[in-house]
Amino acid sequence: MAEFTPSGDQYEISHGEQHAVVVEVGGGVREYRVGSRNVLDPYDAGAMCDGAHGAPLAPWPNRLADGKYSFEGNDYQVALTEPKSNTAIHGFLRWRNWQLLSRTPSRVVVGHVLHPLQGFPFCFDVRVAYELDHDGLRVTTTATNIGTQAAPWACGAHPYLSPGGGLIDSATLAFAAALRIDTDERQLPKADVPVDGTPYDFSDPRLIGDTKIDYAFRDMDRDSEGRAWVRLRGVDGHTAELWCDASYPFVELFTGDTLSPDRRRNGLGVEPMSAPPNAFATGECVLKISPGETTTHVWGARLA
Repeated sequence: MAEFTPSGDQYEISHGEQHAVVVEVGGGVREYRVGSRNVLDPYDAGAMCDGAHGAPLAPWPNRLADGKYSFEGNDYQVALTEPKSNTAIHGFLRWRNWQLLSRTPSRVVVGHVLHPLQGFPFCFDVRVAYELDHDGLRVTTTATNIGTQAAPWACGAHPYLSPGGGLIDSATLAFAAALRIDTDERQLPKADVPVDGTPYDFSDPRLIGDTKIDYAFRDMDRDSEGRAWVRLRGVDGHTAELWCDASYPFVELFTGDTLSPDRRRNGLGVEPMSAPPNAFATGECVLKISPGETTTHVWGARLA
């Protein structure tokens, strides 16, 4: 009898010294390392995924107030998955079984058909490709509307950059964004506030220290290829880097202070998002996907 793992089947890929493990439950990346050095903070094969580690978030990332939204003149109510804040968080796919669609030594593709359900009468074929090459890990999410009506769509991902050992307090963070989305007690958006000169300004790299962060940022600096970068340099001198393409105009940073005591601040949550918190309610950056139409989003990570 095969050994039981809470996250289901484990799909290992490698390229040189790089090694990653993608899981059946939630379709996320459980581990990504170079040699013995973690690039993404992992969780054990014998444990449930905690804090959405490595999971794709769809058909919306972050929180949806009261689980309510409107689309094309119709009102919808989805189940509340974070009762303490009376919100629905991170979509529907975190605890679903994903199907292995293809696999090579360095690439694996997993998929899930999101059938219509209460509060979301739409249908998507969602696929996530994880690939290792000379430039690190590349993660491509594609979603195709296979239903008969236009449907709302947003997505994200929830990896945690690893400091390589110890807590993130001793790591140096480099991240440049113009605006932070301030939130209320339910962690729902209140207003965009400038980052410059505040405790959340890491445009000049500096130690995280005891700073607590659980906010989305927008208007990030981007390179010539349109990629925004977050870099976490550990005390070992190596830097775990995460980038996201222009299809992700938002990044949430999370220092993990609400995780279980033994898991807090072991990694920095870096969440590329195609839409901000509460987007299904506000409509901001929510895509309208016609039947047969496909949308694609790409992020990646590497060790420098």
